[in-house]
Amino acid sequence: MFKTVLIANRGEIAVRAIRTLKKLGVTSVAVYSDSDRYAQHVEDADIAIALDGLKPADTYLSIEKLIQAAKQTGAEAIFPGYGFLSESADFSRACEENNIAFMGPTAEQILEFGLKHRARELAAAANVPMTPGTGLLDSLEEALTAADRIGYPIMLKSTAGGGGIGLTRCDTPQALTDAYESVKRLGEQFFKDAGVFIECFIDKARHVEVQIFGDGKGQVVAFGERDCSLQRRNQKVVEETPAANLPEATRKKLHQAAIELGKSVNYRSAGTVEFIYDANRDEFYFLEVNTRLQVEHPVTEMVTGLDLIECMLKVAAGDELDWAYLSNIQPKGAAIEVRVYAEDPVKNFQPSPGVLTEVAFPEGTRVDTWVKTGTEISQYFDPMIAKIIVHADDRASAIEKLKTVLAETRLNGISTNLDYARAIISDQRFDDMQIWTRMLDDFNYTPNVIEVVQAGTLSSIQDYPGRTGYWDIGVPPSGPMDDYAFQLANRIVGNDAKAAGFEFTLVGPTLKFHTNTIIALAGASCTALLDDQEIDFWKPVEVKAGQILKIGQVESGCRTYLAVRNGLDVPVYLGSRSTFALGNFGGHAGRTLRVGDMIKMVDPAFASTELPLAHDEPQALSAELIPEYSNEWEIAVLYGPHGAPDFFKPEYVEEFFASEWTVHFNSNRLGVRLSGPTPSWARENGGEAGLHPSNVHDCEYAIGAINFTGDFPVILAKDGPSLGGFVCPVTIAKAELWKVGQLKADDKIRFYPISVEQANELERQQIENIQNFAEASKVVETIEPIQEVVSTILAQREPTELSPKTVYRQAGDSYILLEYGENVLDLALRLRVHQLIQMIRDAKIAGVLELSPGVRSLQIKYDGLVIPQSQLIAQLLQLEEEMGDLSQLKIPSRIVHLPMAFEDSATLGAVERYQESVCSKAPWLPNNVDFIQRINGLADRNEVKDIIFDANYLILGLGDVYLTAPCAVPIDPRHRLLSSKYNPARTFTAEGTVGIGGMYMCIYGMDSPGGYQLIGRTLPIWNKFKKNKQFGDKQWFLQFFDQIKYFEVTEEELNQWRADFENGRAEIKIEETEFDYADYVKFLENEAESIAEFKAKQQQAFTTEVDRWKEEFAAQPEEQIQENNHADYSHLASLNASMTGNIWKIFVEHGQEVKKGETVAIIEAMKMELPVYAEEDGIVKAIICRAGQTVHSGEPLVYME
Repeated sequence: MFKTVLIANRGEIAVRAIRTLKKLGVTSVAVYSDSDRYAQHVEDADIAIALDGLKPADTYLSIEKLIQAAKQTGAEAIFPGYGFLSESADFSRACEENNIAFMGPTAEQILEFGLKHRARELAAAANVPMTPGTGLLDSLEEALTAADRIGYPIMLKSTAGGGGIGLTRCDTPQALTDAYESVKRLGEQFFKDAGVFIECFIDKARHVEVQIFGDGKGQVVAFGERDCSLQRRNQKVVEETPAANLPEATRKKLHQAAIELGKSVNYRSAGTVEFIYDANRDEFYFLEVNTRLQVEHPVTEMVTGLDLIECMLKVAAGDELDWAYLSNIQPKGAAIEVRVYAEDPVKNFQPSPGVLTEVAFPEGTRVDTWVKTGTEISQYFDPMIAKIIVHADDRASAIEKLKTVLAETRLNGISTNLDYARAIISDQRFDDMQIWTRMLDDFNYTPNVIEVVQAGTLSSIQDYPGRTGYWDIGVPPSGPMDDYAFQLANRIVGNDAKAAGFEFTLVGPTLKFHTNTIIALAGASCTALLDDQEIDFWKPVEVKAGQILKIGQVESGCRTYLAVRNGLDVPVYLGSRSTFALGNFGGHAGRTLRVGDMIKMVDPAFASTELPLAHDEPQALSAELIPEYSNEWEIAVLYGPHGAPDFFKPEYVEEFFASEWTVHFNSNRLGVRLSGPTPSWARENGGEAGLHPSNVHDCEYAIGAINFTGDFPVILAKDGPSLGGFVCPVTIAKAELWKVGQLKADDKIRFYPISVEQANELERQQIENIQNFAEASKVVETIEPIQEVVSTILAQREPTELSPKTVYRQAGDSYILLEYGENVLDLALRLRVHQLIQMIRDAKIAGVLELSPGVRSLQIKYDGLVIPQSQLIAQLLQLEEEMGDLSQLKIPSRIVHLPMAFEDSATLGAVERYQESVCSKAPWLPNNVDFIQRINGLADRNEVKDIIFDANYLILGLGDVYLTAPCAVPIDPRHRLLSSKYNPARTFTAEGTVGIGGMYMCIYGMDSPGGYQLIGRTLPIWNKFKKNKQFGDKQWFLQFFDQIKYFEVTEEELNQWRADFENGRAEIKIEETEFDYADYVKFLENEAESIAEFKAKQQQAFTTEVDRWKEEFAAQPEEQIQENNHADYSHLASLNASMTGNIWKIFVEHGQEVKKGETVAIIEAMKMELPVYAEEDGIVKAIICRAGQTVHSGEPLVYME
């Protein structure tokens, strides 16, 4: 037996071959193209060699590269698989010339059988029955004469074809004339052979093939036959063995004919003799020989118990086989295989490359595949995803088994033929074996999908309540922005509360329903047309297969919801189907909808506990309950967590409630920005937490909190960040949050304060309305605002010998924010938070939902209808009494070593982009590291770098900028670099960027906005598809109290690290240790002098920088844009802003020629980039906007002629 074998293939066959090599203890060598670098076969093989290139011609079809790889690795044999070079005589010959065994037939056999006219001659010589046909044709005239003699319909075939290429049915002389040149051309193009011939076409023919196997010395055996009649465009879809409804005598004759043909040429290795079987006449005719292992070989393996690749290895190696046993194998039972392809049955089976966001095959089933969740299907290769194979005692049992297996298989993210395959095997004709090769041509398949014809803006799939339970690590719940309208829509169609539905923003999509269903529209009203008939909101509407729903632009409000009976079938990610587009997960393919998406509806045939069906009759919403959406809003809030007099001046709190606020255009699912009176602060600055008085040590935010990032208030929404260092004076009541989902640019809002009891009552009423939606009447109960907003503090515990001051702050009606000590960084406070979390968990308090730690705080999320606020406070105070002495506390910790490229291009690029589009002058511009050096009083910029690489950063919080982004602080105070956060913030930071803000270090978990000073880039800390074992069964690997230690790498090295780490090919060093608080206190005492010295120098530089800042930057008035209104552009065509936002870039200049559809400029708004396209070809005559300028919807930007 060989020691080393190279597999000249990819995908499932390469994975399948490696399985056999492993079993036999043979070293396997995989080869791969650029896009397959992280493919399954590369991971499974013992050795992997890159073939440098993307396309098949440069990689898997390059004989030179493959032979080179075999020589380099000492491979004694090459297994070609199927497709690619498996039937290349040149490749077989090249192997033999280089003393490498080719696992297949001889070059001569490949050549002879590969040319189909020559194969016919060989078959005729071996007395195999032939279909009437011709040899190679010299001219169209000859073809027409022969076709007349044979009788139409005929098949025109390319002699070197394969995979259905170069096969054309012709029913008339005209059709033959039309097809002749194109089939010749295809043969030349794909197989470098333009030879063509004709065969008689048999109507309702079955395709039956015999698996043969020979030793090359005259021994040939048959391992049974397979029926592969179910084909689409000559590609097999379902294959089975034995062939049903085949008379035993005919079966024997088939086997014998195949064996005789094999013996006549001393056939070597595995091959397949294909026949056309005419069931009506019980006749079979020779079709062709495939000189390789077939895709469908597993069904033969299942009934014979053989490993065909092992047999091929033994013949190639010259090892002995038990031919007496092989020639008498009796197949046991029946096996069926279904091929699953990445192709879209709705769009005429066009390939659908992309990422599989969910892959699940049932346990205990043979699935030959190369994919798993997160695999990308490349556009360059065959679209096969998997082969699903079942085996049972008889055909009927095998079909039942296959139905179950296909029902339990889940594939999402791209379109596949899985549902189509389910439909085929459920067809009565398949049951009765009344099938033929063209049956699928007119197979009536009803896809259970909604097709996106036009996408609308920001259309997504959401479910309620979204992704709960991950707030402490920075995963937002997402879910519908207006959860009230969303829940009502689901109720109207009778859905389960968990059902996923659509959310549309401002402009809705156009959707085509491919099957009958019932829908309901809710939320912001707009014109909705079903096949040009206007339909009502808030009512169930029947939709017929083929109908098109067109949803227009909202009139008032912002978001519209569409519920579909039974819900939408998209994968569950971290417990929810909601889309979190910023994190690229959830919903359909982890993003908003695009044209051409096929959204699956839940199929009642495949319902499960995961996908519950609708359980109520559809009913309209009571007219009394239809919400009103205007552009003026009154929203009830609870005072807290951060109010007056400690953060704001008391008069500002009064002004806040008395003012009318305007919604800013830069609002979206992350947050709704407000314009209104500038705050008057009670503090000069944020102390240790930052330069601005809005800065606090990072704490967890409440959803619905109004967060002051600097002087700009933002309502934090469903996709908002969980951890941050800014104050929030008020929090919107839970039952009022739906209004945030309907706010749009320029709407006006007044906030009024209510008590927690009033908030609980509002929530009870809302729940009742959703329950009794069809009957409920509107409760006209005006809530009186509370007269006195006394304090944000619900309770306070004074410091004792063993415990710091403890403050319990109100953060809406669903959260309490507990803070320890003063506004300083003290690790003892974070350890105390850790201890409290353990105690609350042990106490199992009913109604407590989530615990999310900050630097010196703990956010407790609770259900106010289960445990009243006052009762929860009492329990928390009691736990504080029981805490005891923590001075000897030790906490498990790990040192995590991460590579960092200091000041790489992504880091510098983000700063440059900020300077271009957000703010041109700031103390931290043009370079963040220079700013850090200045503000910390360091001698030169290298000192900044040395400190960063020397420090051990202790993780105190996770989710600082989403997805487990760490909020970490150097353990040694001399490594704590002070800095300020950007104000205003950046709109873009690349995933993996490392930043410093206040004294904290953070790693951005995804591309996102941000405000930290940027210093470099490291590994991705979020692994969406759990491809790396170091993440365990989670998408993240960082934990509270880990210590991050950086080592320097170049940008090129980092790029390699990042790709390898993300795909599970690289591991980082992690050391287990513990954080011993008593030891740490000793360290601080021993180093007290040096620490004090460092701090004093730092403080002095800090003060100097702040004073300079005040002089230089406070004096700048807002830049006024000079209105350029003198020129008359009325004779020119204007390109206008599609929405209000900032101009990020202008791509054209005066006098430039522009083609229709080219990007002229990009507007940044709602943290998205919106291109402005040229509507016609033309020449730019005037540009009246500039980068960084704010423009309003409909405003002209460029004039063209």
